[in-house]
Amino acid sequence: MPELTMPRRTLMLAAAGAATAIVSNPAAAAPEKPTRKPLPFDPKAVSWLSEKLLTNHFETNYSGAVNRLGAISAEFAGLDLAATPGYRINGLKREELIAWNSMILHETYFAGLVAKEAPSAPLAQTIERDFGSLDRWAAEFAAMGKALGGGSGWVILAWSRHDSRLVNTWASDHTMTLADSAPILALDMYEHAYQLDFGPKAAAYVDAFMQAVSWRNANVAFHRVAT
Repeated sequence: MPELTMPRRTLMLAAAGAATAIVSNPAAAAPEKPTRKPLPFDPKAVSWLSEKLLTNHFETNYSGAVNRLGAISAEFAGLDLAATPGYRINGLKREELIAWNSMILHETYFAGLVAKEAPSAPLAQTIERDFGSLDRWAAEFAAMGKALGGGSGWVILAWSRHDSRLVNTWASDHTMTLADSAPILALDMYEHAYQLDFGPKAAAYVDAFMQAVSWRNANVAFHRVAT
């Protein structure tokens, strides 16, 4: 029996049609729902911040970010991308990034509020290499926090993979972070983090954080990303 063949042009049109169908209506995998991490400390045990403030911060701001991230990701996965206007795609992806970074930075911030612990030897040596001294790092980090007083944002000690060094970075709106970096210590300068206890005295809040900050999580995070 002679082999049946399809004209080349017909094959090309069929392939193009199949590709268009795949792009227009892809099968979206259900996104994994983000998991809320518990506070890594007893809020009653933090001497310089009240239990009420810490509980509100955790339940309202952090948990809210986790819940928003789950809802936004699920909504985006259900979109017909071919029929969705660009402004809606942009809006959802922007809000997803805000919620995602808020979740991660809050987890990093809370990890710094556990029982006080000093930087590990490798981390302390790298801070000295990249900032000149631990005191210089602390002065810079605190000054950045105080500069944000009355406003909002984050101060982040991060490991830059691009430059293989530690840097203090400023972040606003949960989106402005250094590309290709890993946060290892974070200071929340949004007013919800301190106003209930410190009122408008943002500088006093920064000073208290610097006195009580724990490097336990930072030591682990630094080892994971930089060694």
